[in-house]
Amino acid sequence: MSMEQQAARSGGQRAGVFDVRSIIGLLMGIYGIVLTLTGLVGTSEQDLAKAGGTNLNLWTGIALAAASAVFFTWVKLRPIQVPVEAD
Repeated sequence: MSMEQQAARSGGQRAGVFDVRSIIGLLMGIYGIVLTLTGLVGTSEQDLAKAGGTNLNLWTGIALAAASAVFFTWVKLRPIQVPVEAD
């Protein structure tokens, strides 16, 4: 079955990479990875003292990575259907 036939059956084409949720999830994932690595490697005792003993970079990075996973799961479970115009 061709892509056009599948699109006609489902009522349209999937938005795919151009879905705004994918872009937001990618950005949140990148920032989450950077903050997690910064929290694991680049946190000093002085930084921990400023934050009351909590490694804020680590926890914020983990939260962003989790939010990114939620966005990608949302895209996978509920894809946006773009209507296909008939010729």
